Amino acid sequence: MSTDTQQRIHEQVTTHPVVLYMKGSPQFPQCGFSGKAVGILKALGVKQLFTVDVLQDAEIRQGIKDYANWPTIPQLYIKGEFVGGSDIMTEMFQSGELKQLLENL
Repeated sequence: MSTDTQQRIHEQVTTHPVVLYMKGSPQFPQCGFSGKAVGILKALGVKQLFTVDVLQDAEIRQGIKDYANWPTIPQLYIKGEFVGGSDIMTEMFQSGELKQLLENL
């Protein structure tokens, strides 16, 4: 991953409280996992969601996988910390843990 891409990703995840790297947009997700991730965040009432459509930028699409050392997309970051993908988000949503992470934002 290029230094520029790494810096761009770092800036995105540290300047926005909630960042979702996904395929498509919240209005038009381009895969079921991205749609599920957006649905979970909407159900939790997240208002300040910053999304990045990885289909629009090949460097970001590969770079985010390298940045988190996580092979799949979507990827959720809260307060600069990598949370996980769709499956982890679902588990954390069901347990109430994701709601706790999102409180006080």
